Amino acid sequence: MALFIIGLVILGVGGFFYGKFVEKVFGPDDRDTPATRLADGVDYVEMPKRKNTLIELLNIAGTGPILGPIQGILFGPIAFLTIPIVCVIAGATHDYFVGMISMRNNGHQVPRLIDRYMGKKVNRVYIVIVCILMLLTGVVFIYTPGDLIVNDLLGMDVNGSAIWITYACILLYYIVATLFPIDKIIGKIYPIFGAILILSAIGIFIGVLTSGGADMHNITEGVLISKHPMGQRFIPIFFITVACGILSGFHGSQATLISRTTKSEFEGRGIFYNSMIIEGFIAMVWAAGAMIVFNRGAALDTNATLMVGNISRTFMGKIGGLFAVAGVIVLPITSGDTAFRSLRLMVAEQINFDQSTAKNRLLLALILFIPAVLILFFAKTNAAGFQILWRYFGFTNQLVAVFALALISVYLRIHGKNYLLTLIPGMFYAFIVSSYIASADIGLHLPMTAAYVIGVVVAILFAIGVTNVAKKRGPDLMKTEQ
Repeated sequence: MALFIIGLVILGVGGFFYGKFVEKVFGPDDRDTPATRLADGVDYVEMPKRKNTLIELLNIAGTGPILGPIQGILFGPIAFLTIPIVCVIAGATHDYFVGMISMRNNGHQVPRLIDRYMGKKVNRVYIVIVCILMLLTGVVFIYTPGDLIVNDLLGMDVNGSAIWITYACILLYYIVATLFPIDKIIGKIYPIFGAILILSAIGIFIGVLTSGGADMHNITEGVLISKHPMGQRFIPIFFITVACGILSGFHGSQATLISRTTKSEFEGRGIFYNSMIIEGFIAMVWAAGAMIVFNRGAALDTNATLMVGNISRTFMGKIGGLFAVAGVIVLPITSGDTAFRSLRLMVAEQINFDQSTAKNRLLLALILFIPAVLILFFAKTNAAGFQILWRYFGFTNQLVAVFALALISVYLRIHGKNYLLTLIPGMFYAFIVSSYIASADIGLHLPMTAAYVIGVVVAILFAIGVTNVAKKRGPDLMKTEQ
């Protein structure tokens, strides 16, 4: 329990002071924002800070900060320190700078920002990876809430016909949400979803605190780091598994959406940085809940989705447990809709396809939903389909974050600001993603020693690449900066 409380203090106090430091480095001012300057009534719509913050939180908080920590706690109590530290210095910092840089560039999506600050060659690689991520994210956020609805709310077989009807309903909502102006669907229903999310997280938190900490001890052999029951290594697996709770490339696609609805740059820290700190709190709460339930006898190989129901009922009872599960269902649905919205906007920007008319939005959305349906069908009908889907989702999520950290570092260096804030986390995550894909069975499946060597080389190349790009593109970009 003590380590859990220490982690929460690091998250809250560290987030407050480091967030102010990050804001000072960027330097917000009183210039007009895209929400005001480019208002179109669809994607560029000025909304109040409270609503923007709530939408940003719900956009970024999918099942990742719940399912990831449930699996991540198997690495031991080290999770209670790793989650808050990395969230403060990497995850929240990433989200803030992406949102603010986008705001300074007419609310452009990350691919166009990559093109501007890092060049067309890097953008060509990035756009393929980020589109794959958006598709995988959308599919994951149809699959997981659908299974939770059918299994925990309806009490029916997740392999029966009911699951496909549920998937179809979620998909239909996504189509509607991605087509309508952002303030008509998302802006109206998110306050209700937000209340469910916050109350369910608080319920689990109170349950953890009132448990007395008797069952909050290491799950398996070890002190801070456990001997993982499946033999996985803390580095790099933990950072791929927990992903969304500490750093997520997907969040960049959501911050750029809200950069189009924010009326003042001074609201950025509260919207972008603090939303990630709240997500870190959610991750900490579910990790603590999972540790207690595992110690009370749950099998260590229990599916993370099933653990959601176990944890909810343990701390909130049958009725409260259903409410908590509803909160978890809300998370992926409110991220899946904006994942597809972001994908539509990214592709539209790349091909210069006007999105001001409903006809064009519908045409592009239908084209993008076709591969999503095919991936969903594979994940559900293949015995190992979802596990494959989740691992590629985790990897591409962190890989996209590496590109964003490179973008931010180039931007900061060009403007003579402290670019080490994102260069160092970028180097670390370049090491993580490259060593993971080099060693994983979905990648090269190399020995761990060789994978670590590859990771170090890639991290060094990351730093060299950022420096070279900034030197090469800096002079010309400074002439055209606002």
